[in-house]
Amino acid sequence: MAGSSPGRATQDVRYEPDERPPLPIAAGLGVQYALICLASIVLTPTVMITVAGGSDAYLSWAVSAALVISGVTTAIQARSVGRIGAGYILVMGSTSAFLAVSVSALEQGGPGMLALLIIGSSLIQFVLASRMALLRRIFTPTVAGVVLMLIPVTLAPLILRKLAEVPAGASPAAAPVVAGVTLAVLVLVPLRFSGALRLWAPALGIAAGSLVAGLGFGIYDLSPVAEARWIGLPDLAYPGLDLSFRPEFWALLPSFVMVTLVGAMDTLGDAIAIQRVSWRRPRAIDFRSIQGAISADGVGNLLSGLAGTVPNTTYGMSIAVAELTGVASRAIGICVGIVFVAFAFLPKFLALIIAIPGPVVAAYFVIIVALIFVFGIKILLQEGLDYRNGIVVGVAFWLGIAFQLDWIYPESFQGAWGELLGNGMTVGGLTVILLTVFGMGGRRARLKTRLSHDTWPEVDAFLVKFAARNGWDEDMETRLRAVGEETLHILTREKAQEAGDTPEAGDTPEVERNLLVIARGDGPSADLEFIATTDEKNIEDQLAMLSEAAAGIPVEAETPLRLLRHYASSIRHQQYHDIDILTVRVESAGQMARDF
Repeated sequence: MAGSSPGRATQDVRYEPDERPPLPIAAGLGVQYALICLASIVLTPTVMITVAGGSDAYLSWAVSAALVISGVTTAIQARSVGRIGAGYILVMGSTSAFLAVSVSALEQGGPGMLALLIIGSSLIQFVLASRMALLRRIFTPTVAGVVLMLIPVTLAPLILRKLAEVPAGASPAAAPVVAGVTLAVLVLVPLRFSGALRLWAPALGIAAGSLVAGLGFGIYDLSPVAEARWIGLPDLAYPGLDLSFRPEFWALLPSFVMVTLVGAMDTLGDAIAIQRVSWRRPRAIDFRSIQGAISADGVGNLLSGLAGTVPNTTYGMSIAVAELTGVASRAIGICVGIVFVAFAFLPKFLALIIAIPGPVVAAYFVIIVALIFVFGIKILLQEGLDYRNGIVVGVAFWLGIAFQLDWIYPESFQGAWGELLGNGMTVGGLTVILLTVFGMGGRRARLKTRLSHDTWPEVDAFLVKFAARNGWDEDMETRLRAVGEETLHILTREKAQEAGDTPEAGDTPEVERNLLVIARGDGPSADLEFIATTDEKNIEDQLAMLSEAAAGIPVEAETPLRLLRHYASSIRHQQYHDIDILTVRVESAGQMARDF
């Protein structure tokens, strides 16, 4: 149960987000973060454009634009602009999740259609961020997990194409040996070592493969590097926007939306993780920060679409560095952004990365897609795979594979339908959403009222009626009523504190807050949701503080918290912009005894 642990242990954090480290530390870590993530930012648009047969000028533009946008959005994530940005170190960079659909868009409609697809799908992130509380039961971690597991399936043809990409006349052993060396270093370094060396495994693998390609087989062509300038502007090969809205656009749009949702889920996970490693005393998850992170992600994708380059997302490597160094200051994020933008104007350095041989790049992406697949599995396991979720995930995953590989009646799906259903991520994601909505079981009841002390009799009568409708005994009814009473007491107490304690006669009336109570039966258990206007204090944090000599909690405030913890089997407090959701699970005495 949330808050039932004997206190939250402090973490070894040298600089919290609000603290400012000395300039040498900030600048040094900023460069380290940037160098670790640089290869991914540059190679993703490189693969996209070279596989699709794009021009060198467009490639130069897309890579430079990706670096500038990654730098700007990384700074926004760290600093926050209004409600946009997480307020933590979340490094942004090109995402390989869009590779397969982006190559399809380039091949079918060119850079102009790709740009419009990215712009259209980016708007979904703004909607999701602003309506996260309302959409939380539809766009779930289960959707993200299934789509992430299907990404390697869609990327497999691209990786196989890059594996054999060597100059004419090269030794037959060049591609397999170079790819094998790269893959060996990429796998063995993180398996054998830990700490800082593990973080540099991608760079070491690419360097080892490139050395073997250049010195051993002569397939690393460095002539573009020699011709490139040290400092200069990228080629201004802006692709523009294709506003023709051809059938191919509408066929590919659902796939882009699905991958965008996956990117939002990935950002959600990274935003949670960075909060957990950034404070000495761990706090409950602030969903307002997550909304800001997803909004910043949307800004990045919108800018990527306008610039005609591959979309970006948050990088989990930044979380590992923050945990390793104990430095979580927002100043680091600003420094990383500055370094990314600076690299965009170093053509010779970018040419060196762009010229990396295909087998090296392919081996690198083998590891990337393997980690994406495993990350999808982790999300599903964290969400819980009971028999309902197991059926949904299994059916969605295999339908996604089947339609991606044209196993199911390919002759029946041609034209626009063939394009729509020919992408495994689209089919898998839609299947999860439809089955999840269809499988939302349990008897639900709703009560909408005001949030005040006078509301308790109305809430109490609602819970009594709900218990009777579900056929629960007197003990379960008592538990429900007790949880309702203490939760309402806590919410109205916070409201009174916000208004300045008890208002006196003649005071200005406080702003009315509404309360929505949703009760759902689940066998012998019940899930109660109390949805109200956001408060600054998080109840999960206050419950944790009960085990720490109740520091900062008034004595009169302890009783409802302790009673709530006693009667509820789990408590989750989600704070969004302008909305507060307190989810409480109540189990019967018999069910709690069996769980124990």
